[in-house]
Amino acid sequence: MRILFFGRGVISTQYAWAFEKAGHTVEFYVRKGRKETFGSHIELEMWDARRGKQLIQENWNVKLHEEINPNYDLIIVSVHTEQLPKAAQLLSNVAGNTPVLIFNNIWQDLKSSISPLSMNNVVFGFPGAGGGITDNRLRGGFFKMIFLEKPREGTEQINNNVKDLFESAHFKISWIKDMQNWLWNHFAMNAAMESEVLRRGSFPALLNHRDSFANVGKNMREIAPVLQARGAKIDMISLLLTKIPPAILSMLFNKVIFAKGSLARLSIEYNNTKAGFSVIEVVKEAKKLGISLPRLTATLENNKRHNVIEN
Repeated sequence: MRILFFGRGVISTQYAWAFEKAGHTVEFYVRKGRKETFGSHIELEMWDARRGKQLIQENWNVKLHEEINPNYDLIIVSVHTEQLPKAAQLLSNVAGNTPVLIFNNIWQDLKSSISPLSMNNVVFGFPGAGGGITDNRLRGGFFKMIFLEKPREGTEQINNNVKDLFESAHFKISWIKDMQNWLWNHFAMNAAMESEVLRRGSFPALLNHRDSFANVGKNMREIAPVLQARGAKIDMISLLLTKIPPAILSMLFNKVIFAKGSLARLSIEYNNTKAGFSVIEVVKEAKKLGISLPRLTATLENNKRHNVIEN
């Protein structure tokens, strides 16, 4: 397949590398001026967990474009959530009938999130990868599992092509029956974690405080009524975050999920993105619904990033 990735971010770059190794043609669309800034290669230091855990260290040549044409088999969009509306608007004007995989976190309803693109030309998924890019050096890693919505009426062929693509690169697919609900829960969990990241100052700092994940659980308890008020069903992971006692939750995250040396922990340690957008969006939704979020609201009020965005 010939695949265009929208943006050369940490998620796009890792999956593009894997697809190219599987024999596909991969290219990137970047904003004007970024082609010269990024250059023709990127330094990779990432863990590949498809077959065990292998460290990839490579100076990888990439092909960047500052224009989009419709001569691709698939366009994959994995951008910061706040950038998705502009990405969808641009693709609606230039991508023609090229199928699109939205590989993204989303808080809106799915149809609104990709308007004016047609739902019949779009499928939704979510990556199993993380990390960060600094000075044209990517540090991170990806798991074997990715998440993909089960076909809706009209998307069967696109879903099948996306399935074949990931399986050709030895990824395993976890099929999601209700992608809207799954993404709402995941976004809420992101907000619960990012609120603590704002308090600590960075994603790596989150890992250095014993009480961080106990507080993530407390944040999730506060957010759960927002999910329920907008009609979401609390999924199993969200339920565990709200029901497990904070002290036990802290131990579970620190000793098991984010144990030292684990790929999950490395993905957080390398994450250098600015946190806060998901927290802001959840707090805005809570205000509309008349729900009080004292923990998240206090964190925002004490955070400079929130003040800059609000102004």
